[in-house]
Amino acid sequence: VQKTKAGRGGKIVTLISGLDLLSLEARALLKNLKASCGTGGTIKNDVLELQGDHVKETMDILSKEGFIPKKSGG
Repeated sequence: VQKTKAGRGGKIVTLISGLDLLSLEARALLKNLKASCGTGGTIKNDVLELQGDHVKETMDILSKEGFIPKKSGG
């Protein structure tokens, strides 16, 4: 889980990668994350993207879902 704004016109996004999920599972997880954070998001190249800085919320949700999230970057 990391936040970045590189190549996005200065907008911050939260990236979630390395989950190794099926397409339907990834969509369901993204829907849950978007609803919990109150923001938009998409899936690009097996990486989930949330609009805005939602690293803490994402880490909490992934832990509750049974994943072992790691924060990357600053």
